[in-house]
Amino acid sequence: MFKSIKKYIYKAKEEVAKEYNTTSEKTVVIDSEEKTLPKIWTGIDLDGTLAYLDRNSSYGKVGKPVPAMMELVGKMINSGIRIKIFTARAGDPEQIPIIRKWLQDNNLPELEITNVKDYNMQRLYDDRCIQVERNTGRLIVDK
Repeated sequence: MFKSIKKYIYKAKEEVAKEYNTTSEKTVVIDSEEKTLPKIWTGIDLDGTLAYLDRNSSYGKVGKPVPAMMELVGKMINSGIRIKIFTARAGDPEQIPIIRKWLQDNNLPELEITNVKDYNMQRLYDDRCIQVERNTGRLIVDK
């Protein structure tokens, strides 16, 4: 049992070091052109936002892509916006390969994956958010 716990902790540390590095810029190829993405980033939630989440969903599989969000994310990527998949799943290192495969299967680049918000996040798209007006505590809701 201790061996499996030790292995899990080692794997988690490895993923944390790789996935949560927010200090370096990333160079990507967009339309055959090499571009350096800025440190600022936009978070896109996975389950219920980028991928369908319903009562048939499971922790071992990501749902089908949500077309409108896939289109929006594609436009963001093509515009040079740095995107991170912002999901609670990232807290479990065993979920990272599942998410990576889903990204690949759905023709998305190898995006960063995290569950950690930092000062470089400029925006978050999430099905569970309620926006609050900065410095006021007032809720921003649709009428």
